[in-house]
Amino acid sequence: MDNSSGVGVLDKAVLVLNALEAGPASLASLVQSTGLARPTAHRLAVALEHHRLVHRDAQGRFILGPRLAELAVAAGEDRLLAIAQPVLAQLRDLTGESAQLYRRQGDVRVCVAAAERSSGLRDTVPVGSALPMTAGSAAQVLLAWEEPDRLHRGLRGARFEATTLASVRRRGWAQSVGEREPGVGSVSAPIRGAGGRVVAAISVSGPLERLTRSPGRIHAAPVVAAAERISDSMRRTAT
Repeated sequence: MDNSSGVGVLDKAVLVLNALEAGPASLASLVQSTGLARPTAHRLAVALEHHRLVHRDAQGRFILGPRLAELAVAAGEDRLLAIAQPVLAQLRDLTGESAQLYRRQGDVRVCVAAAERSSGLRDTVPVGSALPMTAGSAAQVLLAWEEPDRLHRGLRGARFEATTLASVRRRGWAQSVGEREPGVGSVSAPIRGAGGRVVAAISVSGPLERLTRSPGRIHAAPVVAAAERISDSMRRTAT
């Protein structure tokens, strides 16, 4: 089957996006997987980055960008984001704190949806923000149920330990206190897709003066309930 559209630059850009579907890639990896000349691969990746179709992780590798998730929502094709958005708003209203939805992309977690607290002190995480997988309750959730090899690799340089992730798995939620940013706390819970696989994390975050040093004591129950509502809806719409 001929995959050529007849528009060469577009076909080459799609080659780059298809290559990144497998995960983070250096420029050398892109050249190898696409067969494009190095200057061409670099030019296209940088142009796609300009339009937020491609992003870079903490190591400078290319990954799929947040604009793809936004377009998927607009097209009605991303069930998770369509289901999650009203639940995020309900969670924000219930807790009085900003609520976020994160997906893992390689070595970063990307905020793919958010419902911001309207006033006062808040933790604002703009949609499209790429945050490290080494700190924060959402990072803990997205790592806790990984395969053992990936889990142990993910702990390298992390501000939490294996015992922390064991606690996350046992109780079904995570909390962090000043881990990602001084003075900020958060609580997260896993969202599960087909086969029970963790596909995202839902969070609330805010200043420690409101969340205290034990934010899970205040917000774990509503965050877990929100995660379960989204997970249940995902299962229903998949059948």
